[in-house]
Amino acid sequence: MPLFLIQFAQQHEEFRLPELEALATIENVQMTYEPSAYSLESPFLIVEIESAEKAALLLNRAILIKTIIELWGQGSSWDELIEKVKEHPERWPQYLQTSFKFLVVTFGGTIEMKDKPAIINRFAFTGFMGKIDLKNPEEEFQLIADYGIDPNVHVAHTFYMGRLVGHGKRELIDKFNVKKRKYIGNTTMDAELSLIMANQALCGPGKLVYDPFVGTGSFLMTCAHFGAMTVGSDIDGRQIRGKGKASIQSNCEQYDLKGRVLDALVFDVCHAPWRRFKGGLFDAIVTDPPYGVRAGAKTLGRKDVTKQATEPRMAVNEGVFAHTLPDYVPPTKPYEMSEVVADLLMFAVKNLTRGGRLVYWLPTVTEDYTIDDLPTHPCMELVANCEQAFGQWSRRLITMEKVADWDGETGLGLPTGNMNKSTTDPKRQGHFGFRDRYFAFSIVENARRKKELKEAFAKGGAEGVAACMRAFEEKKKLEQQMQQLQMQEQS
Repeated sequence: MPLFLIQFAQQHEEFRLPELEALATIENVQMTYEPSAYSLESPFLIVEIESAEKAALLLNRAILIKTIIELWGQGSSWDELIEKVKEHPERWPQYLQTSFKFLVVTFGGTIEMKDKPAIINRFAFTGFMGKIDLKNPEEEFQLIADYGIDPNVHVAHTFYMGRLVGHGKRELIDKFNVKKRKYIGNTTMDAELSLIMANQALCGPGKLVYDPFVGTGSFLMTCAHFGAMTVGSDIDGRQIRGKGKASIQSNCEQYDLKGRVLDALVFDVCHAPWRRFKGGLFDAIVTDPPYGVRAGAKTLGRKDVTKQATEPRMAVNEGVFAHTLPDYVPPTKPYEMSEVVADLLMFAVKNLTRGGRLVYWLPTVTEDYTIDDLPTHPCMELVANCEQAFGQWSRRLITMEKVADWDGETGLGLPTGNMNKSTTDPKRQGHFGFRDRYFAFSIVENARRKKELKEAFAKGGAEGVAACMRAFEEKKKLEQQMQQLQMQEQS
């Protein structure tokens, strides 16, 4: 099969291959590649695909793919690359009369503009006689020099040449940018990750997608954009209703998705009113469960079980049951993260169609996490586990697929650790008690800063403290610059 070179965006490295595999499944594209040849440090991957037309299908909704080129040659120098390209002259005739342009692309290094024409002219042996059109050519040919990520290396180590198949759909990141959205909340998922999750869930026309922790409805929008019908629910209806004219409804209008976003309902997913259908109801469940950091997870009930009513209560001076009053607010209690994840998986087992996917975020403490932390079920198969690291903690995008119908009895696999102890043998799950452990990191960081300031004062007095504060500010600016560079890469 022909070879193609995929260039990925230089971020979310662990998410690249899972999204690529999902795109191939969605578009029914047969492809092969050597996993050992792929590196998180390189944006390039060579794959075998049956045709350029099939390769183009991967780009229809790709978020992390920047470009795909039909690979004509690869070498360790320009000279070797030219020899490789010359081995297949049968590729050239169909492009002899088309308008075209050559583009010199570099990764991890630079080639001065004045040197690029000479490089392009070395490929004149292809004999293209069509018009050179730098704005709207019928064909674009790319010459790529890969320098790697080591800033001390100034010589490219790999060179590629090929015909451009097309670009991914990274412009969707800007379209769904939360800064441009009419209604957002403090837990709204950013556009890029929302779109990636929609791809991981295999969203498309004719599918029904559910978000049980819908919040402001970010996933409803991105999944609906790819053609799915979406519905969500949340125990707290305030975010669903929004404020004034800003709500999930206004976002539907903004993106012209009113016909696909069916509704957002208010109820506790642990007591969901969904009717059970043989074979499952939902084609995908896409969600970001609350971690308890910006918004705490809640479920119906009372924290103090001795105060839990065992039968309906009458409202004082009303003569009716309290829960029937329009202003009744049911009691809620904290919902521990490990319980959230376990209940979510069991809900997916019961309500997904076979082949349906569960895509959710799992927050973990880095030093405690192991693959055994994930709850399991015989009906569900792990497809992808991608980490987004934040230092001492991270969150993982878990993708699971339902591979068998539920027998109505089998429950989840038993947890591997002792949830009441913090020892390493048996270990606790990396996401157990996540909220308390997350805020403990902040306490430790503040204590470290106070210690450093105290030591700076002892050594240099007020000037020492000022120097220490400047160091803090410089570190903060550096982190902000890194974030800005990532944002620029997204755009």
